[in-house]
Amino acid sequence: MDALLYAIYSIVIYPIIYIFPAYAANGAPVLFGGGKPLDLGRKINGKRIFGDHKTFRGTASSLIAGIAVGLIEYPFLHYMLPVAVLLTLGANFGDLIGSFIKRQLGVRSGKSFPVMDQYGFFIFALVFVFAAYRVGIPGVYGLVFLVLLTGITHLMTNVGAYRLKLKEVPW
Repeated sequence: MDALLYAIYSIVIYPIIYIFPAYAANGAPVLFGGGKPLDLGRKINGKRIFGDHKTFRGTASSLIAGIAVGLIEYPFLHYMLPVAVLLTLGANFGDLIGSFIKRQLGVRSGKSFPVMDQYGFFIFALVFVFAAYRVGIPGVYGLVFLVLLTGITHLMTNVGAYRLKLKEVPW
């Protein structure tokens, strides 16, 4: 029984705790975003840099939410505050890179861009942590679980936000 509990903890529970700052950072702009776009309407190659959906308020809410999760986790796992900061910065960077790529490829703001929309924030969040602070990283099975969870969670939360009229599109 102890082996089963350990497996559940190390493959499911701990990886969720670990990645949660990035999830919070990714979801906060849906609730608290809006306002002035980060790119201020500027263009590169005649195309918007990020588009109207990447805003100052959304980015600030993302940073606050991700770091707040790290502060909540900190008393239990002291290394999670720097991890949360890196995950949050990486999630924001990945989201912005995805928007930039979409704009430069001519994908309209709000249109679906498979894989990048679902995993861009996740991949960059982990890259930032792996590059700078390799403490507490979940094992291979935990990371595989997170890849699956991220895809499923992204779909479910976006459909839910769309139905609640928090988002204009269900992706």
